[in-house]
Amino acid sequence: MSQKRILMFAGDYMEDYEAMVPFQMLLMVGHQVDAVCPDKKPGDTVRTAIHDFEGDQTYSEKPGHNFLINADFDLVETAAYDALLIPGGRAPEYLRLNPKVLEITREFASAGKPIAAICHGPQILAAAGVINGYQISGYPAVGPEVELAGATYVGPNDTFSNAHTDRNFVTAPAWPAHPEWISQFLKVLGSRIEP
Repeated sequence: MSQKRILMFAGDYMEDYEAMVPFQMLLMVGHQVDAVCPDKKPGDTVRTAIHDFEGDQTYSEKPGHNFLINADFDLVETAAYDALLIPGGRAPEYLRLNPKVLEITREFASAGKPIAAICHGPQILAAAGVINGYQISGYPAVGPEVELAGATYVGPNDTFSNAHTDRNFVTAPAWPAHPEWISQFLKVLGSRIEP
C-alpha cells in the first residue's frame, strides 16, 4: 500500500471518537495524517467532547481528551495532500466561519480528491458550497443544511452505523458508523490492507 497524506481539520469540542479513532486507524494502516486547526500550532492541543446517545432528544456531551495538533494550518498547501478528513462535534459549526477552511475544502473538492466527513462535518461542506448534486450523510440535525446546499441528505439507519459514498465524498451520521465510514474511505483512497 502506498502511503497517503491526509489533512484533518481539528477544533475545540470536535467529537472525541470522530477525531481520535479515524486519526489512529489511518495511521495504523500506514497513512500520514496532519491535524490542523486555525490559530493553533504544532504541539498545541484542542479539547474534544464525547457525544453519546442516551435516550434524550439529542446527544449528551461529556469532556473528552486533549488532542494534539501536529501540523501548521497556516502552511497548508492542498496540492501536498491526497485527501481531507472532517470530524464532527461542535467544531465544524465555527470552523466553517473561517474563510481559509472553506477555501481549502473547495480546493480538495475541485481537484476531486477524497473527502471524508462525519456527523456535523458536512456543515463545512455545505458552507463551502461543494456538495450540490451529491448524496451526503451526516447527523440528522445537519440534514436541512445539506439539502439547502443542493445535496440529497442520506439519513442514518436505526443504529447510526451506515456510511455513504458518492464519488469522492464519504460521509456518515455519527461515530457508530466508523467501521463502514473508514472502510469506504480507504476504498476511495485506493488503500489495500495486506494480511
